[in-house]
Amino acid sequence: MANRSFCSPNHSFKFGEVSFDLLTDFLVNLNKRNKDNLNHLSKCSGTFKDKRLVEYVFLIAKELRLDPLVGYHAIELLQRFMVKHLTDLLTTPTPRGAAADQPGSYEDVIFDKIEGKFPLIVFSCVQLASKLSLHSHIIDNNTAVQFLHSVGHSVSKQTLMKSELMVLKGLEFRLNAPNPLTYVEILLEVLGHNEPSSPVDRLYDLCHHVLQFVSLQRTAIYDTLLRSTVRSVSPSREQRETFVTVTEDCMLLGVGVIAVAVFILRFKKWEQVVEELSHITAISRKSISDFALVTLTHIVRSNFPVTST
Repeated sequence: MANRSFCSPNHSFKFGEVSFDLLTDFLVNLNKRNKDNLNHLSKCSGTFKDKRLVEYVFLIAKELRLDPLVGYHAIELLQRFMVKHLTDLLTTPTPRGAAADQPGSYEDVIFDKIEGKFPLIVFSCVQLASKLSLHSHIIDNNTAVQFLHSVGHSVSKQTLMKSELMVLKGLEFRLNAPNPLTYVEILLEVLGHNEPSSPVDRLYDLCHHVLQFVSLQRTAIYDTLLRSTVRSVSPSREQRETFVTVTEDCMLLGVGVIAVAVFILRFKKWEQVVEELSHITAISRKSISDFALVTLTHIVRSNFPVTST
């Protein structure tokens, strides 16, 4: 296998250097965590993975020269924190004198308050993710304050620390959330072990681009997949709510991204790789193929938009 590091040439963790037993443990652990997550989904799952928000996080990570893994991790932290934070705020009894005779007024106050803090909350998630990465420099408070000032947010170090602590407490200090890029990396490693002829190093680079595309076009891609699955151009609310187990399935996303990359890079091996990915994850070949073909359709459309005549 290629002697390729997961995220940068300076990583100590490289493709082909992990023992099969350790690799198996990684995969079993990821699969268990993915299933646990799917069994405890909130109705708000995916709400904070909007294209503009994801792009904003990616741009912060790029501007600060952080490992791409930090951006994906930050998005997962943000999603978990915001869902819990808003749920806690909205289920707290309305304070006395909060104009209870005006329906919705208390909720409006909460959302207005969150709106003012939101940019700092997003940055705190990126900062926390950078501290958890073994392969990325940590964003210290001086750098953080300077960066936020450069984008129009003047905050003190104390305010920054309070925001970070709020996120930590909201997440109950549980920060080790698996992210899509981790799934792609581990699945690629397993694929390379099972299929030594697979060009893992080249696939990895391409998978980065595919995963970023899917993350930014998430709504459109999953909406197309949903309509294709239920065979309806107007899925019902119940169908959309049920489909959240698909949109939040990191294992499906991981194999789908790899399948797209293989289709682009080495089409002749596509069916063989899809078969192997299905064997590794127990996800059906049809599910992998459907995800990959929908994604490929959106990639083609984005590069060759259809114009009306």
